[in-house]
Amino acid sequence: MNKEDMKVILKSQQGELDAMIMYQKLAKVVKEPKDAEVFRQLAVEEGGHALVFKKLSNVVLKPKAFNVKAIMVPKLYRILGKKKVYPMIAKGEYDAEKNYAPVVEKFKQVQSVKEDEHRHGNMVMQLL
Repeated sequence: MNKEDMKVILKSQQGELDAMIMYQKLAKVVKEPKDAEVFRQLAVEEGGHALVFKKLSNVVLKPKAFNVKAIMVPKLYRILGKKKVYPMIAKGEYDAEKNYAPVVEKFKQVQSVKEDEHRHGNMVMQLL
């Protein structure tokens, strides 16, 4: 694995861990039980994605102590509501899908993660 690939893998691993925490926290503040259930499911899947990247990097990372997404997204939900916040969350999932494109060719196991990110974006948008 070259230096650029490792950089993408580690950034992706951290992003998945941080998204996992964000979804856990969001599940605790959303009003609709269905939304909370979807966010709990997404948290579990993001944790699985982090493991895929951990197996590639062989580096143990932890969720950031100051996780901006996990702090701000639930607050934005309370202030702006789901109609404004859910599209932002979905965009983050679609962007993650694009970010994984450079390493999919070399690391086939990232393909399923990439596909999941698109599905996650769709799942969030379907909650609207």
